[in-house]
Amino acid sequence: MKYWHIFLAFFIPGILGYGGGPASIPLVENEVVSRYGWMTVQEFSEMLALANSLPGPIATKLAGYIGYSEGGIFGSVIGVFAAVAPSLVIMILLLGFLHKYKDSPKVKRLTLYVRPVIAILLGVMAWRFFQESYEGIGLWQMLLITISSFLLIERMRVHPAFVIGITLLYGALFL
Repeated sequence: MKYWHIFLAFFIPGILGYGGGPASIPLVENEVVSRYGWMTVQEFSEMLALANSLPGPIATKLAGYIGYSEGGIFGSVIGVFAAVAPSLVIMILLLGFLHKYKDSPKVKRLTLYVRPVIAILLGVMAWRFFQESYEGIGLWQMLLITISSFLLIERMRVHPAFVIGITLLYGALFL
């Protein structure tokens, strides 16, 4: 049953996560934190930050890590397979159909309707992360890390992987 839950935790977000990894992150977070209780919001946010610093698709990194932590190597294999299976099936079965109707106004309109929903889901997830940070480390620490991360990434053009490393080091030393 554990392996079935691992499969569902990544297969469902893979089906519903239109737009790739960033769109499926809130869905994975819902499955892992709310539905199955494998992690807290804080643990998920830390794992997400670390996964973002590594190369490769985010959904498979999340699936591999969470699958391994819940079911060992076999759980990791199931998680990664479940994360890529929806895309694989859709590519095989619907490639001709999608190619035929890719310029359809209805398909373009559907894409326009889905994007705001993804943005809202990402915003809700970010808000939860901020709430957890506020409760865990306090307002001033959270603001210091948030503002300095923003300035490093947006103004000084430091790569996000280095910013994540700096914040991990800061957390290890001062929090």
